[in-house]
Amino acid sequence: MTQRAQIDTDGPEPEGGGRVIDAGAELDPVHPVPPPETAVRATGLTAAEVAEHVARGEVNDVPVRSSRSTADIVRGNVFTRFNAIIGVLWVIMLFVAPIQDSLFGFVIVANTGIGIIQELRAKKTLDSLAVIGEAKPTVRRDGIAAEVSTSEIVLGDLIEIGPGDKVVVDGTCAEAESLEIDESLLTGEADPVVKKPGDPVMSGSFVVAGGGAFTATKVGREAYAAQLAEEASRFTLVHSELRSGISTILKYVTWLMIPTSIGLIISQLLAEDEDFKQSIAYTVGGIVPMIPEGLVLLTSVAFAIGVIRLGRKQCLVQELPAIEGLARVDTVCLDKTGTLTEGGMDVTELRPLNGTDEVYVRKVLGALGESDPRPNASLQAIIDAYPDSEEWRCTESLPFSSARKYSGATFSEGDGETSTWLLGAPDVLLPAGDPELAEIDQLNSQGLRVLLLARAAGDLDDEQVAEGARATALVVLEQRLRPDAADTLHYFEEQNVAAKVISGDNAVSVSAVAGKLDLPGAENTVDARTLPAEPEQMAQVLEDNSVFGRVTPQQKRDMVGALQSRNSVFGRVTPQQKRDMVGALQSRGHTVAMTGDGVNDVLALKDADIGVSMGSGSEATRAVAQIVLLNNSFATLPSVVAEGRRVIGNITRVATLFLVKTVYSVLIAALVVCTQVDYLFLPRHLTLLSTLTIGVPAFFLALAPNKERAKPHFVRRVMRYAIPGGAIAALATFGTYLLARHHYEGPGAREAETSAATLCLFLVAIWVLAIIARPYTWWRIALVATMGFAFMIVLVVPWLQDFFALQLVGAPMPWAAVGIAAVAAGAIEVSFRWVDRKFPA
Repeated sequence: MTQRAQIDTDGPEPEGGGRVIDAGAELDPVHPVPPPETAVRATGLTAAEVAEHVARGEVNDVPVRSSRSTADIVRGNVFTRFNAIIGVLWVIMLFVAPIQDSLFGFVIVANTGIGIIQELRAKKTLDSLAVIGEAKPTVRRDGIAAEVSTSEIVLGDLIEIGPGDKVVVDGTCAEAESLEIDESLLTGEADPVVKKPGDPVMSGSFVVAGGGAFTATKVGREAYAAQLAEEASRFTLVHSELRSGISTILKYVTWLMIPTSIGLIISQLLAEDEDFKQSIAYTVGGIVPMIPEGLVLLTSVAFAIGVIRLGRKQCLVQELPAIEGLARVDTVCLDKTGTLTEGGMDVTELRPLNGTDEVYVRKVLGALGESDPRPNASLQAIIDAYPDSEEWRCTESLPFSSARKYSGATFSEGDGETSTWLLGAPDVLLPAGDPELAEIDQLNSQGLRVLLLARAAGDLDDEQVAEGARATALVVLEQRLRPDAADTLHYFEEQNVAAKVISGDNAVSVSAVAGKLDLPGAENTVDARTLPAEPEQMAQVLEDNSVFGRVTPQQKRDMVGALQSRNSVFGRVTPQQKRDMVGALQSRGHTVAMTGDGVNDVLALKDADIGVSMGSGSEATRAVAQIVLLNNSFATLPSVVAEGRRVIGNITRVATLFLVKTVYSVLIAALVVCTQVDYLFLPRHLTLLSTLTIGVPAFFLALAPNKERAKPHFVRRVMRYAIPGGAIAALATFGTYLLARHHYEGPGAREAETSAATLCLFLVAIWVLAIIARPYTWWRIALVATMGFAFMIVLVVPWLQDFFALQLVGAPMPWAAVGIAAVAAGAIEVSFRWVDRKFPA
């Protein structure tokens, strides 16, 4: 687990530092990467060699996964199943009917254009944010270490890595200082793998402890992670119930359309009182409204606008459905450090123990800080407070690990004496019942973080080095609470989203921080070592407590399976335990979001339904997270939740409008086939109705604010309204049409019959819109009223009457149509309320 920090070489150490074996060995110019057993130049490639690799195309050219390509966006919006159907019908109508009967085609072209433009805007936003949030590996070239873009890495580059860094390409380890790499995301192996020079490293793994460098042997699409999928995309994409639900609906609509359309075509073409072109026009008029053509488009537009809105708040949404996913979340798991608290810390007090001289302790702390080339936040605070005196030489080091909870080093002091020191969690380094723990708990209860400096009796290589260590001093650190954390937690509480803090820090300290933020359940603290082993007893204990520290592997299975809603705060949680806790919540039907910024959060972030990473977090956390808060503001999360709720709630609303139209169109067509009458409408009539009762209002409703919590079973919730609403509208409209056929005779009767049916269907559809628009606000009322007013204008303006072939003849039949529509509207109102009671969401 450890490695000597001083490496002897046969020659002087090069400018770039590191390990050199036969630096003068020549390399094959075609295959410059040496095999593991040969030397690696510690200075890395030269500028000329980099240029040669670039010229040969040996660069890491894996595409960024932030968004679809422009070609994919255009193809996805243009080449759809329903666009193909409507396109064919449109071309037919351009040849057989006046231009006003082809308006539906122009509407589809305009809608598709809007969809493409909005997605391209979203792509631009995503790509620009991805560049800002992109992690830049440190590459050593010409002996100088510098950050470069991932896409600028070339074959043979010497890449430096440290805790939290993700391995971006495949390679061979060249330098290792207690280097431990977690390959669980690739192999499923939970334990970190110790790497030594010559060992392979795989892209997609990440460093959990130590540091070193590796030589790139495979880049671009040849790298292991790229072969599994796109870079970092081997993780399952976010499930979108909204999109899968719409796909299910469209599948059933397609199957309904086929027999209905065939029957309609046959019945209209065999009609004796219509010419051929007129029959085709009425046939097309019956087929087009069956297609919910705007539903998919509106969903894409809503997601795209959501991405743009969040992008303005420095929130990178790496997978579009993540907006929807976070809106469905009912449990948020929070890491304390970096999420509830800011990354930086300050040393507030140093307490020597057992009569140790404080000056000596300061020297030890300074030497420990110098021994770690990549200090974490706690060690950085110690480095700032106690600079190294450079009197001691580090001969062996053990970097901090989330699993161990401590770091260490062996020093050769100025007088030649050797000593081994450990720095870490007091309750891990000290045995249970140690009198110092009571004092430490008191400090933790004040929200302070306490580290123990202990002198080890054994060697650092010994896995039991912590046993028998002698306490030397307590280092008290103060964490900085994020100013927005309390308000954000309060928001989640108001929205009935349970917040659970699962931290690797001391349970009492975590509890104190949670208490300062008024998190419910923070006052109950339990050390997991006291928990019983039996699941039944475990469940009872968890009912009465909220905070858990140091969970053993045997206990964790019982513990996570017995999680209850009252348990809020967990301390001393290992990375694997975080993952288990997320899985336990999911197994109980919860939709879980996990936020974090450290390496110890990666496994839980990957398994959570939605992973949220801070922009300043480790490269590994940003790679697996679906959402990255580039401004590091925890307060951005409510905006993401609100945006998701807006998208889901509004699309559910407008989907009802689209599917009511599909249902009544299919039923009217079926009634026409069964009764062998002429179809009721020309395409222009239904274009007018769709625009005023669905198209225009749906656009405004889809983008309106909506704070309603997302609910499951999208298809069921939409169809429970669409089926009765569409059925009643179809029966009322067809009844009005039959009554008008009986009422009107002679020239102009066909147009009068159609006009009466159009009036009835519009009134019924506008009432459905009025129901969907609830709860009313001034702009919703204005929206419905404007649509009604626009239809009235069409009915009274002569040239619009001619354009849309609408002419209300006489008074009895139009008023009869109004009466029938009023009865139908009342029936829809009653049926919707009955559905709400009988089949609650």
